[in-house]
Amino acid sequence: MLARQTDLTILEEKDYIASPKPNGYKSLHLIVQVPVFLSDRVEHVVVEVQLRTIAMDFWASLEHKIYYKYDREVPRHLTDALKLAADVAAALDSSMERIHDEVKEESGG
Repeated sequence: MLARQTDLTILEEKDYIASPKPNGYKSLHLIVQVPVFLSDRVEHVVVEVQLRTIAMDFWASLEHKIYYKYDREVPRHLTDALKLAADVAAALDSSMERIHDEVKEESGG
């Protein structure tokens, strides 16, 4: 959808859905250039857009807090628990998508 927008330029794509990170993180990161309209000019600004499910967003927020709390030296039991949680979130996302597709199909649209 973003790729079809004529005012955006995708500069880089990191597809962690097709190739999840080892910790289980799944998301699509896009580095895009967007026009920002000012009163006297247009500035083209580079931004990162991260597309992920609500479950993975919650996981990523918690993972971020944990890594900063432990100064990136996270105890093994927590990294294992985070990996399990990422796997469970991915399974939940898949299940919800199947249910959504079934309801959509049954309602004709």
